Amino acid sequence: MSAVKRIRRLKRYQAITSALARSGFGYMIGRFGRDERAAADKKDYKSEGRRIRLLLQQLGTTFIKLGQIASTRPDLIPQEIIEELAHLQDDVPPFPYEEVELIIRHELGGTIEQLFRQFSERPLASASIGQVHRAVLKDGSEVVVKVQRPQISALVETDLEILEDLARLADRHTDSLGGYRLSEIVEELGRGLLSELDYGTEARALERFARQGLDLGYVRIPAVYMDYSTKKVLTMEYMEGIRIADREGLKRAGIDNRLLAERLAEAILHQILVDGMFHADPHPGNLLALPDGSIALLDFGMVGRLSPHTQKQLVSFIIALRNKSSKGVIQSITELGMVPEHTDMAKLYADVDAMREKYYNVPLKKIRMGEMINDFLRVAFSHRIRIPSELTLVAKSILTIEGVVAELAPEFSVFDVAEPIGRKLYMERLSPWQILKDWGGYIPEYVHLLREAPMSLKELSVLLRKGKLQLEVASPQIDMLMRKMDRLSNQMSFSIVILALSIVLLGLIIGTALSGAQPLLWRLPIIEISAAISLLMFLWLIYAIIRSGRF
Repeated sequence: MSAVKRIRRLKRYQAITSALARSGFGYMIGRFGRDERAAADKKDYKSEGRRIRLLLQQLGTTFIKLGQIASTRPDLIPQEIIEELAHLQDDVPPFPYEEVELIIRHELGGTIEQLFRQFSERPLASASIGQVHRAVLKDGSEVVVKVQRPQISALVETDLEILEDLARLADRHTDSLGGYRLSEIVEELGRGLLSELDYGTEARALERFARQGLDLGYVRIPAVYMDYSTKKVLTMEYMEGIRIADREGLKRAGIDNRLLAERLAEAILHQILVDGMFHADPHPGNLLALPDGSIALLDFGMVGRLSPHTQKQLVSFIIALRNKSSKGVIQSITELGMVPEHTDMAKLYADVDAMREKYYNVPLKKIRMGEMINDFLRVAFSHRIRIPSELTLVAKSILTIEGVVAELAPEFSVFDVAEPIGRKLYMERLSPWQILKDWGGYIPEYVHLLREAPMSLKELSVLLRKGKLQLEVASPQIDMLMRKMDRLSNQMSFSIVILALSIVLLGLIIGTALSGAQPLLWRLPIIEISAAISLLMFLWLIYAIIRSGRF
């Protein structure tokens, strides 16, 4: 680490720790006593969330963005804190135009005058990561140019390093997040932030979304000018349209609000359930209604990706919840997340039943799909079930688009679009062709196993001939069952032996009493001898059972 970087990190470390101490989070940077630890385990999450939000706003860009990303993770963060984080604002003053010129010259290898016919000095929008300028290329193409803030990458990386240090320290002294390791959360949220710093990732996402948009002819995605784009500069097609939030503008243009709502919902759900790659932040500022009735999606800084497995389980979860199947919901939870071994399955079933009852006999038009998924994530949080981060972005995206749709057409429900897509995908999954296709994916593995089989069988036969094959089976449940069976059988044996001896002795005593003569066998008293033998057998049986430890 260079001296300059070390000094910068030291100053930033001091600023962060001072802010933590002022905000009442000093226990994260030092050891604290038993009383403080007990207090940390009984958090008032509402007031703590407010203090966290204010702290993040004081600390600037990195922490604001981390807070915004964290607000999409109800599987990691308590709901009361998430509600506060959702109020974080990302509005910051623009940086000087001179800085814009320097960055473009360094990144694109030429001056603004050499590269562009026109370039607006005043930005269209400004945020914590970068700002956007309108421009015209030499060939007359109208574009927008997103330019990253100077030194923002170095600041974010420094802040993340410091946060990871503090999180590891906090993990050793507190359990305030109910069993989750703070260092793991910081690492996961940090990956999301670092991905936003690479405009090259956003450019590739735009190109893929443009290809996906061909399936829905009314969806428009800005074209990317790769020759004018780098990791810190992104040049995209300028799109002229009406902001979705401009209700008067939509009315003047004669746009059908219900049709617009339906198309927005279908576009996002198609991306989630069919394409597996979706816009994770479709708020009104990122949506345009175009004159021809199509819609444009802007700003792909936050993108979600779903594996085919996660897509399938998401569809299964929605269908199981609507069919009131607790077993199906829990199966989806199990397939989607990592259920800890100590999970109380009875309590999990009870919580899922409660979640299911919430939607019992409720009309689809009154159900918010995003809220359903968030309820599911809250159940996962309460049982310490880790869920793929992509699923939390699904909830955020659907909740956001549901809010937009509700403003455009209050009588329209996202379920009107979701259910047909879900049913179609579910039926496709059950079709013979899809089953064969799924099985076909395992053919390379089967071929590999067949190729390895002769060698494996040869090695097995050698071990068998040499008598070196050992088989060990270990199962705590089986061991426990066998111990119980042994104990039960010993108790039954004891009872049967005592009963049999009692019957024999009782018979001898009754016979003696009736005959009035002492029964003898080879001049030996039978009753006395039988009693002695019975006593010896009884003592031997008790000794054997006690010695086995399974009585």
